[in-house]
Amino acid sequence: MTATKYIAHQPNAQGYIDYSEHENQLWQQLYQRQVTNMPGRACPAYLQGLDALAMSVDRIPQLPEIDKVLFAATGWKTAAVPALISFGRFFELLANKAFPVATFIRTKEEFDYLQEPDIFHEIFGHCPLLTNPSFANFSHMYGQLGLAATKEQRVFLARLYWFTIEFGLVQAKDEPLQIYGGGILSSPGETMYALSDKPERRAFDLLDVLRTPYRIDIMQPIYYVIESIDYLDEIAQMDIMGMVKQAQQLGMFEPKFAPKSKAS
Repeated sequence: MTATKYIAHQPNAQGYIDYSEHENQLWQQLYQRQVTNMPGRACPAYLQGLDALAMSVDRIPQLPEIDKVLFAATGWKTAAVPALISFGRFFELLANKAFPVATFIRTKEEFDYLQEPDIFHEIFGHCPLLTNPSFANFSHMYGQLGLAATKEQRVFLARLYWFTIEFGLVQAKDEPLQIYGGGILSSPGETMYALSDKPERRAFDLLDVLRTPYRIDIMQPIYYVIESIDYLDEIAQMDIMGMVKQAQQLGMFEPKFAPKSKAS
């Protein structure tokens, strides 16, 4: 299987990108298909952010438009980046309240799933919650921790990001299970799967999260659930790097998935 090679667009001096009609149509199809899945499934903080961003339905949003709303709400902005960036650059951007956005959109062939995060994943999946102070503060703290961490520690920190920002679920007492992870919110298939009876769901435990392996190319066998978006403030106050050290000593849990085939 050959991977599709995506090339990010370069914004002009004003930060705007001239997307093609075809690219804008892809955005429209992705947006219309997924936005209908959000009510009752996405957490209220996400839906409030989606309303606040008021992003275009029929064309790819321009980053300065997103920045205006984010900066007014939480002091964040976006940063146009290539398809893939280093861990170091990723942490540096978050530490400076800049959310990396790869400025390309997936092809029709990879409509349902692609490994590289595209602009639909970043803008539709993540940016609405960056209007929420708890989510924004957690993301900022995470960037600062990662910037100061060693290469070995960053591997453990990646799991914290994966099971919160990317694939986190939330459930308040006596309330329905809902989604706040951008990796789920930008995927119609995973939106339905994550809330079904198929995966295992566990209450958030920092040490367990740091010790849980994951694969990026499958539906997640395990999701971790927090009780509210505000709980991200509590996680930010935990001794995360102390827990990373403990996780390094204890080692990883057994994976709940098969090893990735080398033939793929």
